[in-house]
Amino acid sequence: PMKGRKLSLSLQLEPSHHKGKWGTLLHCWWECELVQPLWETVWRFLKELKIDLPYDPAIALLGIYPKDTDAVKRRDTCTPMFIAAMCTIAELWKEPWLNKQKKKLG
Repeated sequence: PMKGRKLSLSLQLEPSHHKGKWGTLLHCWWECELVQPLWETVWRFLKELKIDLPYDPAIALLGIYPKDTDAVKRRDTCTPMFIAAMCTIAELWKEPWLNKQKKKLG
């Protein structure tokens, strides 16, 4: 029964935040203005640790590191930070106060 069906990686976001449009998982985890400050903080901290990474969702969300950087050797530091950030984002989406914040932005 699943043969030939297209897998959709999108979900419906609350209309108060996204005006009733469908958003992608990439938007929810990376592009949304509610999560961008967290990712910017993670990248600032990595720079303080002298880990220079391009600001790229493939690195943080999929664990795909560019081969031409030293960060591949520092995955043991980066990956737990990315996982912690994603857990924080997942918890934020469940918070009741976020609905008020979404309405302000929408």
